[in-house]
Amino acid sequence: MGGIALLARAAGHRVTGCDTDVYPPMNTQLAEQGIELIEGFAADQLKFDPDLWVIGNVVARGTPLMEAILDRGDRYISGPQWLAENILQSKWVLAVSGTHGKTTTSSMLAWILEDAGKHPSFLIGGVPQNFSVSARLADSVHFVVEADEYDTAFFDKRAKFVHYRAKTAILNNIEFDHADIFADLAAIETQFHHFVRILPHSGRVIAARGDEAITRVINRGCWTPTESFGAGGDWSSAGAGDAFAVFFKGESLGTVTWDLMGEHNRSNALAAIAASRHAGVEPAQAIAALGRFQNVRRRMELRGTVAGVAVYDDFAHHPTAIETTLAGLRNRLGSAGGRILAVLEPRSNTMKLGIMKDRLARSLRAADKVFCYTQGLGWDAAATLAPLGAQAQCHDDLQRLLAAIVAEARPGDQVLVMSNGAFGGIHEKLLDALAVKH
Repeated sequence: MGGIALLARAAGHRVTGCDTDVYPPMNTQLAEQGIELIEGFAADQLKFDPDLWVIGNVVARGTPLMEAILDRGDRYISGPQWLAENILQSKWVLAVSGTHGKTTTSSMLAWILEDAGKHPSFLIGGVPQNFSVSARLADSVHFVVEADEYDTAFFDKRAKFVHYRAKTAILNNIEFDHADIFADLAAIETQFHHFVRILPHSGRVIAARGDEAITRVINRGCWTPTESFGAGGDWSSAGAGDAFAVFFKGESLGTVTWDLMGEHNRSNALAAIAASRHAGVEPAQAIAALGRFQNVRRRMELRGTVAGVAVYDDFAHHPTAIETTLAGLRNRLGSAGGRILAVLEPRSNTMKLGIMKDRLARSLRAADKVFCYTQGLGWDAAATLAPLGAQAQCHDDLQRLLAAIVAEARPGDQVLVMSNGAFGGIHEKLLDALAVKH
């Protein structure tokens, strides 16, 4: 919604907005762009008397402002529908979907198009460091959008991505998530089926090979040419670490040399290269552009190093993302590298419900020590992490958690903080406390 606010302002509208607990980088980005952010959903905001209320899916019935809007009969619309009707009508939409990797892949794709001189518009659920903003409206025909399967609004239960009318669509992966709105994986697959079935024949589906859920979605009906990526796919890679070769149908196209880590990012890169090729970028140009890609804020973002202890911020909150992020860091460190101290806040709705708690211990095995913040959880995290033994500890108080991490940390350690929220500003607090300790 913050990104949509930026696009609306760029389109010439006066924009204000309200939300609760907005944290960096979004609140700072809005302030830098001159968009007033009001804390909370009080009914007295009717005084702004806007021409249109654009409603995000966080807003529920019973919210004072929403009830006041309905009672007064004001005009309102969902964020995705506003975007589709006001911005996307004349655009070539490149939509990046999947349970994991949407933000990073969208950022890669936008950067490739930018580096190739196509100057795309974009709407991304994070802040790509190559751009410093999460959304931009440009004169270009190309528009890159992070296409989410989460529902649109309380009054529109379709997935957001069905509004975007994509021409190029990436399907990165499909796993069970969003347990607060989806009963099972089959329900999520149905939303992806709705997405795929409205793609044009002139478009392109870029789909991960070997993902059984994606295979089922495609097999339910796809009227758009499809390319696959991953092992055995049309697009594949060879190599590891900071360099890997890219192949299309067995032909070597070049080598990506970059600073990102993990097999998941190599997969993201293949998808972005394939999608950009459909939009007219030669693979060699895309490969060169990825060598200049600076990743996304809160995706393995190094927040600082104090006394030899590095503190990273990462958005991982699903067991699969946690496992792949840890694997990438472990691979970079190598067998002779320092320890990994994993700090986890199970904050997403799915994690709070405990739906995936049985996968949590396994996803954290690559860490040397695990610190879990349990405040607000409705399930026993200590019991869930018991298979890790003395490797793991749980705390329901942020200060005690912070003290335990600082007491354990020693030079050479990599502290990996994983949360999809602000986590009480723990990153800076850790760096400050480590400085005092040393």
